[in-house]
Amino acid sequence: MSGDGETANPLFERLAIIGMGLIGSSLARAAARHGLARSIVGCARSQATRAKALELGLAEAMFEDPGEAAEGADLVMLCTPLSAYAEVAEAMGPHLAPGTIVSDVGSVKQATIRDVGPQLPDGVHLVPGHPVAGTEHSGPEAGFAELFDDRWCILTPPPGTDGEAIEKVSAMWRACGSTIEFMEPAHHDKVLAITSHLPHLIAYTIVGTATNLEESERAEVVKFSASGFRDFTRIAASDPIMWRDIFLNNREAVLEMLQRFNEDITALQRAIRWGEGEVLETLFRRTREIRAGVIEAHQAGTFDTREREKFGPEETAPEKARPREE
Repeated sequence: MSGDGETANPLFERLAIIGMGLIGSSLARAAARHGLARSIVGCARSQATRAKALELGLAEAMFEDPGEAAEGADLVMLCTPLSAYAEVAEAMGPHLAPGTIVSDVGSVKQATIRDVGPQLPDGVHLVPGHPVAGTEHSGPEAGFAELFDDRWCILTPPPGTDGEAIEKVSAMWRACGSTIEFMEPAHHDKVLAITSHLPHLIAYTIVGTATNLEESERAEVVKFSASGFRDFTRIAASDPIMWRDIFLNNREAVLEMLQRFNEDITALQRAIRWGEGEVLETLFRRTREIRAGVIEAHQAGTFDTREREKFGPEETAPEKARPREE
């Protein structure tokens, strides 16, 4: 597979992408655009997904068996739900040659090391990664090459990981537009529990509460959805299997953050009950400052880099960066 940015000396000879959902298909598009691999192949369990990926030109070949896809690859990217990691890694292991790099895009890094590492033969390098990017959409049609532009990619290589392998994975994500950050796996999982996992849990809960209202009230909730509830429904529309796996695989960190959140909710309940306006205003001012910092860091919005909010309140997005209709 070739792209507009193909070079004579790509980073990788054969890139195998296991899982062609939003992230996997976006990576395929970005890798082709920037000429990061001489050949791109993919793997998906569903025949429909394999056919769509080929129709979209995301890969030269699509396989049902992860082992066949990984055969001869010098970089294998796991882009499946976390619950599939162990099975996929076991299927790939016998087909991986020494020097092969295995990485991933999962949101829980201790799970990656636990489920993938033991299945890899000696000489194969595991460099877990997490591009902090996404939308609520899924499937190979949902991907776009700009998904990773101006976003963080967190790498969590275990101690002793080959330095050249780490640098090659870093170079790939930089070429895709990301900024690299290194973290210990446990620290990553705790940070993401508050910045990503808990917000999704809250969104699922709020939308779930709305669906449990009386039928007449539920219809009005949908009809008069203001920006707050509308944004919660967008988050809650995310892939249910992926988020099921995230919560189950990062349960300790999520439960810790959920307990802190419950304590803060209790304090707010007390402030509202007793009319403590200063307490509420202080909190609202502090959180407003946090929001300003998020926008300044260009981390606002839906992680669709083509939307206006990415550019901050004083800037205007170029025409090619206009938001999609959603």
